[in-house]
Amino acid sequence: MRQLTVLQLHAMMEAEPEARPHLLDVREPREFQLARIAGSELLPMQQIPDKVEEIDRSHPTVVICHHGTRSLQVVAFLERMGFKNLHNLQGGIDAWARHVDSRIALY
Repeated sequence: MRQLTVLQLHAMMEAEPEARPHLLDVREPREFQLARIAGSELLPMQQIPDKVEEIDRSHPTVVICHHGTRSLQVVAFLERMGFKNLHNLQGGIDAWARHVDSRIALY
C-alpha cells in the first residue's frame, strides 16, 4: 500500500492535466459538500463494492477521506480486487485543508 502526503499530492496536481491522478473521495455526500479537493469524484465507501467495475484501473488513483482511515480501508479492498496504481492520502481532506488550501473548511 502506497501512502501519499498532501504535499506530494499537491505537487502531482501541478502537473499537466493528463498526468494528474484521479481523486476518489470516499466520504459521505454531506462531508463532500463541506470540503473537497477540486476535481475529486465522490464515491462513498459503502458504494465501492457495487461500483468497483466503474473505477479506472489504468490511471493512478488517490483515495481520499476525512483523516485517511476510510480511504486506507478502501485502498486495501481495491488492492484485493486487483487494483495496482493506488495511493492513500495520509491525513485526508483535513491535512489538505491545514497544509495546502486553507480555504477548505475544517470539520
